[in-house]
Amino acid sequence: MTTKVAIIGSGNIGTDLLIKIKRLADAELETVALVGIDPDSDGLARAKRLGIDAVSNGVDGLVAHPRFDEIEIVFDATSAKAHEHNEKILRPHGKKLIDLTPAAIGPYVVPPVNLTEHLDAPNINMVTCGGQATIPIVAAISRVTKVHWAEIVASISSKSAGPGTRANIDEFTETTSKAIELIGGATRGKAIIILNPADPPVIMRDTVLALVGEDRKDEIVASVQEMVATVQEYVPGYTLKQEVQFTEVTESMATLTDHTGPLWKVAVFLEVKGAAHYLPEYAGNLDIMTSAALQVARAVAARTKDQVTA
Repeated sequence: MTTKVAIIGSGNIGTDLLIKIKRLADAELETVALVGIDPDSDGLARAKRLGIDAVSNGVDGLVAHPRFDEIEIVFDATSAKAHEHNEKILRPHGKKLIDLTPAAIGPYVVPPVNLTEHLDAPNINMVTCGGQATIPIVAAISRVTKVHWAEIVASISSKSAGPGTRANIDEFTETTSKAIELIGGATRGKAIIILNPADPPVIMRDTVLALVGEDRKDEIVASVQEMVATVQEYVPGYTLKQEVQFTEVTESMATLTDHTGPLWKVAVFLEVKGAAHYLPEYAGNLDIMTSAALQVARAVAARTKDQVTA
């Protein structure tokens, strides 16, 4: 028996998620409806071709859908502001929300770090694409030694950034920075996003910089490599671009932390190539976000089934 789901947002992220569920999780999840506000959107047209109901009047149309009561999980792939509205509408109906916006109403979840910790939460937040790509690395360093400062830079193709992403730049930096601390384990976190207009479009690149107080290079490298392998299990295009780098910190950089004593800067350079389920492979930012959300939905569905059969 499959778990019934709906997706709000018929743009890049929602459409990629729709196709990903159909291709990778058809035996576990059934998408009842894709919800948008533009009846002429490509996403809604694709849903119709796949035999999935296309709802063009937003969350109100989803609530009025004849199969709404069957739906257990609702993915929200709109924007932070829109999610606040959608959450208020859906809250009384007891649906599990998986939020792919940086609204951060519910607890942060990054699957390779804390997948099982918040499965019972009514609203699960997937942080951001940059967070999904970089927080696993911060966490990998944190499990070896204390991270006093972590800064991430996510560079994505401008063509893979839809209107929701562009409207959420401030929320991206705030939510990702907080999650670097709460999930990644850094004492202080900072996030930057770059929309690269290059043509042909560039593949997503991410840089993680961390300041640590112990010279434990071999253990950090092993932990980072192990984490990369874990992420690759659901995002095959997630790779290290070069060896992990270590640099003794200058006095000016040391002012970023309250740590006294020697510091080392750990630099990790990543590439995220998408699976091209909807947009081309340069859109790794979409792929890692929808792949992470799918991991959470599968875990929620499995947990629900276990509770029913217990």
